[in-house]
Amino acid sequence: MKKNLKVNLSWLALIVVLYAILEVLTRTNILNLYYVQILMGIGISILMGLGTNLVLGFSGQFTLGQAGFMAIGAYATAIMTQQNPTYGGFYLSMLVGVLIAVVVALIFGIPTLRLKGDYLAIATLGMAEIIRILIVNGGDLTNGAAGLTGILPYTTWPVIFAFVVVITILVLNFLRSSMGRQVIAVREDEIAAEAMGVNVTKMKVLIFVMGAIISSIAGSLYVGYIGTVVPKDFTIMKSIDYLIIAVLGGLGSITGTILAAVALGILNMFLQNISNLRMIIYSLALILVMIFRPGGLLGTKEFTLSRFFNKTKGGKQ
Repeated sequence: MKKNLKVNLSWLALIVVLYAILEVLTRTNILNLYYVQILMGIGISILMGLGTNLVLGFSGQFTLGQAGFMAIGAYATAIMTQQNPTYGGFYLSMLVGVLIAVVVALIFGIPTLRLKGDYLAIATLGMAEIIRILIVNGGDLTNGAAGLTGILPYTTWPVIFAFVVVITILVLNFLRSSMGRQVIAVREDEIAAEAMGVNVTKMKVLIFVMGAIISSIAGSLYVGYIGTVVPKDFTIMKSIDYLIIAVLGGLGSITGTILAAVALGILNMFLQNISNLRMIIYSLALILVMIFRPGGLLGTKEFTLSRFFNKTKGGKQ
């Protein structure tokens, strides 16, 4: 009990220290507006990477539909905040986006999650494209291919930081729960999991819905700091961007997802002038990772503080 309390307090201290450092850097203008935007983009990437890794890395379902759920959250916020341009309207739109994403995930997930591998990837890709085409043909509501502009800057870096911390904690606690262990069992061997009494379809749908919720929230935060939204922002390439983060960090590693999102965000900063070569560089990086680290940078490993307390206790003994 005391060890768990020490670990939790240590994590809280690390989070507070990190926030304080970023706050000092932004207030002293060491991190100017450009770098703050990079920081916010990294936060969005972490959330989308978590949503993707949750579905692909922890339940073993190959999905290419996360951009569709991101679009739902983004457009829900863009449309509703134009009618109610307040912070209350912003968070209400985020909730509406989550609810729509849950409904869509259930409608598509229940029949399609019985598929596996490439078939499931194609099905989820089709789902994302259906969402995007509906937005393009949304008339005055979505303003078609031209998208919506003039969205007020509701999202700041402390808001994104808070959402990243809270969602990461919730995901980690879920994965350590009995239901989370059932999800991982499904990933390892569906037949064995079903033989042990795990409702495989239910677990797949549950994790798919959770991934949709996280992606929808990320979409709302995204439009809240970009200030504009267009359908072309949510093509298959957007899903692949976040798939790369999940694969690079390690399928089944939350720590790896965060590190990969930070690394790629910093890399993007240096590739602004050669953006056309970005996917080529990404592809080469993935090839190298697959050759030398097939499980990603961290595989399924997580960074934990409890091991340090265990070492200290062992040293005293």
